[in-house]
Amino acid sequence: MDVLVERKGTLAVVKLLGRALDAGNAPAFKERMGPVIEENSRVLVDVSSLEFMDSSGMGVMLSCLRKLTGKGGDMKLCGMTPPVRALFELVRMHRIIEVYNTREEAEAAFAA
Repeated sequence: MDVLVERKGTLAVVKLLGRALDAGNAPAFKERMGPVIEENSRVLVDVSSLEFMDSSGMGVMLSCLRKLTGKGGDMKLCGMTPPVRALFELVRMHRIIEVYNTREEAEAAFAA
């Protein structure tokens, strides 16, 4: 799983570059997110390219959120495609990790 990291002030915006976050690439994503979480307390993950996510993908998202909240930070997601959003709602992950339709909405939520 490749990611593109952009810094916007004190916010790190992580854009996933791939169609799936699953058991095959979740460990690589977690490894890539390690330095991002170390250096930032506020992380926005743009998942607009994802068409599929399995339990391993959701698990790594929760792991990242736990690390960030453990140091007083936060993580939000934006740009979910309908299949990924349906899965998040089915397992109620949207109640744990805040999800926004657009990057602009998520950035505004961090600013509030």
